[in-house]
Amino acid sequence: MERRLSEISPEDWHDLQVDVTPREYVLSYLQAAFPTQLHREVKTAAGAIVSEPVMQDGRIVHCQEALRQRERLVERIAALPPVIGALDQIIQYFGTDVVAEVTGRQRRIVRYGHKLRVESRSGLANLEDADAFMAGRKRALMFSEAGGTGRSYHADLACANQDQRVHYPFEPGWRADVAVQGLGRTHRTNQAMPPIVRPLATNVAAQKRFLSTIARRLNALGALTKGQRQTGGQGLFRPEDDLETHYGRDALRQLYRQLVNGDVAGVSIEAFETMTGLKLTTKTGMKDELPPITTFLNRLLALPIAMQNDIFAVFQAGIEARVEAAMAAGTYDAGVEVLRADSFVVQRRETIAVHAATGARTELVQVRERRRAEIVSAEAVLHRLVRDGGRPMINDRTGRAALVVDAPTLMAKDGSFSPRLRFIRPAETEHMAAAQLAETYWREVEVPEFRAAWVAECAELPLYVEQCRYMVVGLLLPIWRELPGWTTAVYRLTTDDGERLLGRQVPPGWRTFSDSPVEAVEPSSHWDDIRVGRLALELAQGLLVRRVKVMHERRVEISGWSDTDREWLKAAGCVSEIISHRLRFFIPIDRPEVLSAVVRRHPVARVIDEKAAA
Repeated sequence: MERRLSEISPEDWHDLQVDVTPREYVLSYLQAAFPTQLHREVKTAAGAIVSEPVMQDGRIVHCQEALRQRERLVERIAALPPVIGALDQIIQYFGTDVVAEVTGRQRRIVRYGHKLRVESRSGLANLEDADAFMAGRKRALMFSEAGGTGRSYHADLACANQDQRVHYPFEPGWRADVAVQGLGRTHRTNQAMPPIVRPLATNVAAQKRFLSTIARRLNALGALTKGQRQTGGQGLFRPEDDLETHYGRDALRQLYRQLVNGDVAGVSIEAFETMTGLKLTTKTGMKDELPPITTFLNRLLALPIAMQNDIFAVFQAGIEARVEAAMAAGTYDAGVEVLRADSFVVQRRETIAVHAATGARTELVQVRERRRAEIVSAEAVLHRLVRDGGRPMINDRTGRAALVVDAPTLMAKDGSFSPRLRFIRPAETEHMAAAQLAETYWREVEVPEFRAAWVAECAELPLYVEQCRYMVVGLLLPIWRELPGWTTAVYRLTTDDGERLLGRQVPPGWRTFSDSPVEAVEPSSHWDDIRVGRLALELAQGLLVRRVKVMHERRVEISGWSDTDREWLKAAGCVSEIISHRLRFFIPIDRPEVLSAVVRRHPVARVIDEKAAA
């Protein structure tokens, strides 16, 4: 802008007719770089065909067709509408009476009616605009790196404007510390409410490469400064936004194999290798040493937009599938996870260890958690059915409904790909291999029948879900190896009394409270953990309650029973089935009260993790 204005007389600044965009630099580059020199093929003495420039009387000969192509391209670019910078677009669209600017610019181009004029700004303009925003006189604020140093734009309780900030980080740069500083301008202490941060990206898929770099560096900065990964990113990015993790590397190898096998629609391996310069194959098949993920992400930007989107869609789906599978298995390492619920109440606590040198304590606490159930309404699932497609299905055995959609494929150890299906339920989501669907009781139905079953199941679900969490808090390192290995996740939560707890979760019964034996713990409160396979119950007289997979379905089985228990288990509500010529008993998935009846006759000996049960 400054370079263009220097070429215009100040007397014309009140009605600008100039295009303040990088168009001239693009056209200059095109004029200088477009290849127009004529070449011809000649045969060398060795018989090879080579290309050499054509010269006439010592001067370069230009190809007339190339010149015509260049002129057509120049004319086309010159006819494109101007692409104004984001800063000027926002100011010209909303107006200076709405937008406060804290950037340090001394001049800017603003719109007055149908005219563009140059507006000079004084040295106090930044301070005046910042005060106008905090006082509520201007509703929007734009600040740059220069304007984000030493200032606060949060919903301060001492200012008139206490509305929630919606922070759009535009061009946050490559330095994580600068990005953290900018994000911290709207998220500070003494604020009425925290901001909503919405990172921006275009619909060019490969541009996520830049967000990935910022996410990775923010997380690394958090690990260096506060000892936990969320500190730097503040939960701003999703796990799959960081492409340069081992999940991304695994998904990239799967993508390479799909490209070689021709499984990526619209992209051939020949076109990919030619356009990116990445060699994936040899005469015998796929190479062992494949390009690293950083090289792949950089070369991806050189592809046409449509091809970028096709390739990146497969790559992103692979990452999401791996992160999703790791979370479901409890092996995803997310650092310190912040638990959020409607209520956390400490019901009992007990000191289980005291450090001899420092006197620091390690405590076992029982926390009652209460949260609103996340129930997908019938209207929401039918809207998704219309928007994204899928198959409405009902299970003939349970009568439950599910919307079945395609899920990202996973690569097996032998290199083959297994198509998967995602079952969207009112309160949960499950996955299954596509080949197993024919062996189950699921059948496709019409929308009215599907909707009726969905509504009926939603009506049976509770509005609030309660569960007990057992956590070891305080000094953890001296007893870290003694804690159960079913998960190493560290959680942080804030109770209703304002107490902050940070520690590891342990299964119920890992260590009992002195005033409460294990038998007093109501087993139905652990039903959700048993149903998803996190916990198992070891009962008196050798009975074991745990989740199993039978005929491609997840069920809760009671094993270890004797012949004298057979009729009693049926009377208690257990379902008996003969599978592979052997009688087995299962607890219906929607009847946790059956487990309570069983425990009254066979008390809980101990609560153990699923791995130990297996």
